[in-house]
Amino acid sequence: MSFRILGTGSSVPKKIVTNDDLCKIVDTSDEWITSRTGIKARYITEEETPLSLSYEAATKALKDAKVDAKDLDLIICATLSAEYQSPSLACLVQKELGAVCPAVDINAACTGFIYALDMADSYFKSGKCKKVLVVAFDALSKFVNWKDRSTCVLFGDGCGAVVLGEGKGLLHSQVHAQGDMSSLLIGDLGDGKPYIHMIGKEIYKFAVSTGSTEIPDAIEKAGLKQSDVDHVILHQANRRIMEAVAERLEIEKDKFAINIEEYGNTCSASIPLTLDKMNRNNLLKDGQIIVMTAFGGGLTSGTCVIEWNKGEK
Repeated sequence: MSFRILGTGSSVPKKIVTNDDLCKIVDTSDEWITSRTGIKARYITEEETPLSLSYEAATKALKDAKVDAKDLDLIICATLSAEYQSPSLACLVQKELGAVCPAVDINAACTGFIYALDMADSYFKSGKCKKVLVVAFDALSKFVNWKDRSTCVLFGDGCGAVVLGEGKGLLHSQVHAQGDMSSLLIGDLGDGKPYIHMIGKEIYKFAVSTGSTEIPDAIEKAGLKQSDVDHVILHQANRRIMEAVAERLEIEKDKFAINIEEYGNTCSASIPLTLDKMNRNNLLKDGQIIVMTAFGGGLTSGTCVIEWNKGEK
């Protein structure tokens, strides 16, 4: 017995920055950005805080799950852009919700949500938890060098959340890491600010390779065939990556959920934000198989196979 997803929620900042807006501050164009990434716009944090966006997403998820915050046994926040080193974002969310349970942050960059689900799985299997809230928040806009067109066009801010309860929805999860500082780094390399430094070609190769190998491996370990899969939610980093993975695996492209055009790369929030949008639009039916795969800085990667049974009594 592990978990099933009881409810989902998400939140984004109010400010929308379009490709045309970026053209005013950096040498680029809507055609250049769209053709290379699939991104048309992104949400950027101004007056919102990590806590305000996380609280909003968490509250929506709890409402969707019909679960009271006081019934939570654990809160896990996946983030690399919390407001404070201490207290953790998870502790702030716990206080704001009025929950009375342990709370912890984890940082696995864009793979954070998958890592959090894998961590929650262990708590359910040990019998320590019956209800878990997972919040994935990131605002990489604060790490963007707005003069660097190779990175500033990619990232947006947002938050996604899920409430987990006991069940048999999780069919398989796996997480991996291979330490690497050269491909993707957020830090001060002598420019005075912790900017995003990324070698795009290396990340592209890592992402396509990871998705192309981990997805079939996870499906097999879940005891399923590729034809059993109804939806694939790949980390929304670049539309070209998603298309390359779909082509390599010969999975119908319409099975891949894509919202990068509207949100850009929202790091750890990418998958739960997408999942919530699908849930709200009634695209998910009980019994459907969903594969969620992410890759990110660290380098980290992870895949989770679930059976959607939110309506299970």
